[in-house]
Amino acid sequence: MTEARIVHYDVLYASAIRKIRNRVFSQEQKVLEEMDFDGKDPEAIHVLVREGAEYVGTGRMLKDGHIGRLAVLKEHRRKGFGAEAVRALVEEAKRLGMKRVFLGAQLHAAEFYRKLGFREYGDPFMEVNIEHIHMEKMI
Repeated sequence: MTEARIVHYDVLYASAIRKIRNRVFSQEQKVLEEMDFDGKDPEAIHVLVREGAEYVGTGRMLKDGHIGRLAVLKEHRRKGFGAEAVRALVEEAKRLGMKRVFLGAQLHAAEFYRKLGFREYGDPFMEVNIEHIHMEKMI
């Protein structure tokens, strides 16, 4: 059974969130931990995706509707878990009365976000030595 749940970055869930992001960003993509863990997690809205008893994906949304830190463990990719995480965050944004969500997508992931209804705007930019593009979705 798969479940995408909105959670807080607290004693119950912070370690699962950190574990997933460390594996994806620090180990795979060589992003410095201090660049990933920027101090904004306690105030952000988080999602954890669970398959069976294991957490396999996460993401967060800041109070201004900025979605980021979307990560799915390598062995669980291409199973729809990332899309579930994004949909859960968009639904939470809608529930909170937001009209727009936005993100900086790694260029290789832009098509993934397009399929979820996001559109590109602006010029590509570099963040943590990875090329990104701005994308948004009106809700």
